[in-house]
Amino acid sequence: MAKRKLGGLGKGLDSLFEDLPMTEDTSPDLTRLPVREIEPDPDQPRKNFDEDAMAALAESIGENGLLQPISVRKVEGGYELVAGERRLRACQLAKMTTISAILCSYADDRTAALGLLENIQRADLNPFEQAQGLRDVMVLWDCTQAEAAKRLGMAQPTFANKLRLLQLTADQRQFVLDNNLTERHARAVLRLPENRRSEALITIAKRRLNARQTDSYIEQLLNSPPKAGHRISMVRDVRIFVNTIDHAIRLMTDNGVPATAHREEKDGYIEYTVRIPTAAAEK
Repeated sequence: MAKRKLGGLGKGLDSLFEDLPMTEDTSPDLTRLPVREIEPDPDQPRKNFDEDAMAALAESIGENGLLQPISVRKVEGGYELVAGERRLRACQLAKMTTISAILCSYADDRTAALGLLENIQRADLNPFEQAQGLRDVMVLWDCTQAEAAKRLGMAQPTFANKLRLLQLTADQRQFVLDNNLTERHARAVLRLPENRRSEALITIAKRRLNARQTDSYIEQLLNSPPKAGHRISMVRDVRIFVNTIDHAIRLMTDNGVPATAHREEKDGYIEYTVRIPTAAAEK
């Protein structure tokens, strides 16, 4: 039987792990573990989880059980997730106390690579999460772009283009996601100098330009440099700043800080009230 290939990547897992260390016993064991004893993978590239999709998955698991076990490894004080964070989160939402898990005995490097590679190939990762995953693989393997692309079975230009997405600022990446822009939109904007990218993103979103129209728009901008003293319209369009505040609150709550924000639109301005518990702020 042929070895299963990585979706979207050109090589099987075994070929990717040829020079990574293994422990003496690498045969996985299927078991049931307490959910509370499993810690998430610290190298998980995914940062955003669709709440509706998670609720639907939790409901499905509650009705039909977990069809695909998660993968974990033993660490001091419990277990660390190797693969299956969506399934673990959904089981937590479904109030399950135990979960079916494959207990792996991989060495640290092999375990980290397995988790990263499984996440990179997921279709529902956004482009920036996938790009971060590819960068993490390079750090893990201590290799160049060309070496990582070869081992992953990716064309080097494709690999390089995905990494370039990380040149956008965190606010610009969030703006792309919030406005349902695509990877191609983001790559097109990267042709511009840094100080013109936010303005371009706002215009693309306002005009609802498709990828081809965006390429033409960027070409026009490149052929007509901004006038002296031109101020980026991002300062006048406050949406990107509002998105930044909302994103910061989500980031805190996702990491266990019970922060809240109340927004009220008044005559001529927007008033924000942000509350961060003192105990959390002092940590």
